[in-house]
Parts: sequence; structure tokens; C-alpha cells
Amino acid sequence: MARKYIDCREFPSEMNCTVAISADSDAELLEAAVQHAVSVHHHADSQELRARLGKLFHDGSPPLASPRAA
Repeated sequence: MARKYIDCREFPSEMNCTVAISADSDAELLEAAVQHAVSVHHHADSQELRARLGKLFHDGSPPLASPRAA
């Protein structure tokens, strides 16, 4: 089982979110990412949101430095 993550720092936003979430399974990561997107970024939980988030998963652990280009 490989660790996976999603990193808000990859996407510019008004709040400059610096949250990165990692988990050991796609299902667990997706649930955590959806909860974050809904509660913090005010997205609606939908199949479209879940599909978009699932495409943003990376293998491994998030980098210490922001992946966003300066």
C-alpha cells in the first residue's frame, strides 16, 4: 500500500491555503479531501468534485516546500 497525498498549495486561492493531506488509501484520502474542500473552501460535495479531487492525488508524501511556482 503506497502513501498518497493532495496539496492545496498547488492551487492559488484567496486564502492561500497551505494544507496538504495524506493517507494510505484513495478512499480515505478522498473523504478527507472532500471534507476539507467543503468546510474550508465552501465547495459543494458532488460526484464532479470527487472526480476532480481524485485526479489531483500524488504518490508519496507532500514536499516540505510549496510546489507552487513563485
